[in-house]
Amino acid sequence: MSAREFSIFMCGVGGQGLVLLSNVIGSACARAGIRALTGEQHGLSQRSGSINIHMRIGDGIRSPLIPLGSAGVLLALEALEALRYIEYLRDNGIVLMNTRVQHPVGETAAHMKDKKARYFSVDDVKGRLSKVTNKLSAIDAQDIARSVGNPLTENIVMLGALSTIEDFWVPEGALTEAIRESVPKKAIDVNLKAFKLGQGAAHNDLCNVVKCRE
Repeated sequence: MSAREFSIFMCGVGGQGLVLLSNVIGSACARAGIRALTGEQHGLSQRSGSINIHMRIGDGIRSPLIPLGSAGVLLALEALEALRYIEYLRDNGIVLMNTRVQHPVGETAAHMKDKKARYFSVDDVKGRLSKVTNKLSAIDAQDIARSVGNPLTENIVMLGALSTIEDFWVPEGALTEAIRESVPKKAIDVNLKAFKLGQGAAHNDLCNVVKCRE
């Protein structure tokens, strides 16, 4: 994969603002004159079901869909969704995931039947993902979002973390301007703060395993 073509597979569950996240990236690319294509699959998004979005940027991109094993980054707003879609990640690709776990109904039902049953944890997810790639970073985006006063900004926290990756060359200024135009005016400041804190979290963790911007 050339440095001027990059694919990001984004996933999460309904209500996490995944579509807003992709819109911000797409808008930022348009501002910067970067070709970008997206493909969305919503699933049961209105019932906290799985959502995934393909995002491909670069002049040579012709299709919005990322082939299996081709994503440079798997960005997961919910940890279990990272496991669901890990097959899209390319060899030695980057997994950037939120530590939030939203247990599916089936797992909860099993736990009700057997009180000794153990919920699948973030550590379990990380253990399995580490068998696929050593470029793994887990960020507590929900906790950071709460710290800025708006739990709904966890998607922007993850965008801030993504923006530190060197291969993701969309300019930071274009991203922050896209945030300004995409969120309600009263929420601009808190979202920009979430973005900056996401960058800080990445520099404390993600940038230890991947090359980040200066």
